Amino acid sequence: MPNPRLAGRYAKSLVDLATEKGQLEVVYKDMQYLQAVCKSSREFVNLLRSPIIKADKKTAIIEAVTKGNVSELTNAFFKLLVNKGREYDLPEIADTFIDQYYALNNISKVKLTTAVAISDEVKNAIAAKVKADQGLQNVDLETVVDESLIGGFTLEFNNRLLDASVLRDLNDIKKQFSVNLFESRLK
Repeated sequence: MPNPRLAGRYAKSLVDLATEKGQLEVVYKDMQYLQAVCKSSREFVNLLRSPIIKADKKTAIIEAVTKGNVSELTNAFFKLLVNKGREYDLPEIADTFIDQYYALNNISKVKLTTAVAISDEVKNAIAAKVKADQGLQNVDLETVVDESLIGGFTLEFNNRLLDASVLRDLNDIKKQFSVNLFESRLK
């Protein structure tokens, strides 16, 4: 069961320690790597959350997966989590760490969903437009391709959704046809 309060506390502690040691950027890259591993490998997440696998085996597997890809500070943090029995929350701690890093550096997450892949030039133009229109300092633009949109795009940022997709237009038209305003006047 996810525990956002616990994840926030561990992430905050790691942010503070990394800042104190002057390794915030390094640990941020490590957490991005861990987040990518967790997203791409359901087996790894299941291993972390398994009550059957012993702590020493989990530590060995985490070290094998992250060897050469994370710093000593991050590796020590992983060992601490396993020793405390908190490895279950490691994926959520990584996500929360990245969110706190973004808040610390005034970076806003922006998610752009399109029906087809777009060029880097268009991505940069959209990021610049969002920064200018919304007064944001830094933007982390994530792009996703979803063919069900048919055309157009959706843009998510700061708990807002801008939906300029063909699918939305078609759904709006469908709603208009489902409520026939003229039927009652014909009788």
